[in-house]
Amino acid sequence: MRFSRPRFASPRARCLIVVVVVACFGFVVGLALPYVSPPAARITGEYVATGPVADVLRTLGVDARQSGKGYQRDEFGYRQTDDDGNGCDIRDDILARDLHDVRFTVAGGCVVRSGTLEDPYTGRTIAFVRGAKSSTAVQIDHVVALENAWRSGASQWNRAQRYRFGNDPLNLLAVDGPANEEKGAASAAYWLPTNAEFRCTYVALQVAVKAEYRLSVTPQEREAMAAVLRGCPGQQIPTRQTR
Repeated sequence: MRFSRPRFASPRARCLIVVVVVACFGFVVGLALPYVSPPAARITGEYVATGPVADVLRTLGVDARQSGKGYQRDEFGYRQTDDDGNGCDIRDDILARDLHDVRFTVAGGCVVRSGTLEDPYTGRTIAFVRGAKSSTAVQIDHVVALENAWRSGASQWNRAQRYRFGNDPLNLLAVDGPANEEKGAASAAYWLPTNAEFRCTYVALQVAVKAEYRLSVTPQEREAMAAVLRGCPGQQIPTRQTR
């Protein structure tokens, strides 16, 4: 049996292969670098956004030295006021607003017994049923977290201002319980909804709230918001919606 001698690519062909490999590598690095290197993202324009929400974002104060010293959740009086005077708990107001197929424990009453949530944070459909073990499946999130608000200006407010913020429907959303717990007090620099289709609305809500209450953002927070808004220049500033 005779074996043929293996044929090696010509020097010209080998050179062409090297050029193609290097070009592909450079292309991949060029796509990935803005997401792993903030300086590269600034150079490539990843943080340059246009549109109504981006315009408002640029009006927010920037504070790189925010402090959470002295923060207490109770300072915001969540569920301790009835600003719209309808006699209902703000949690039930938001459940009634954000769920569909809502049923109340008493016809014409306030307390939501059950409903269905199309969760904005995960994209999941969640069946809500009030109960000691089931109610936490749907939680009410402060879109701008209370601790984030404290760090970005609320520490200087009086009690009435904090209570208004803590119970403002503009800053409240019914969401998936585990997603809300995962978010915690994180800003947009460290947490965004896994449901990518909602991110523009989520950031727009945060910008609207921070603008209304004259809260600041950190440099990282502003860049993260701008990076999201870059993909949705037509996004509008949300308005306050009640039950």
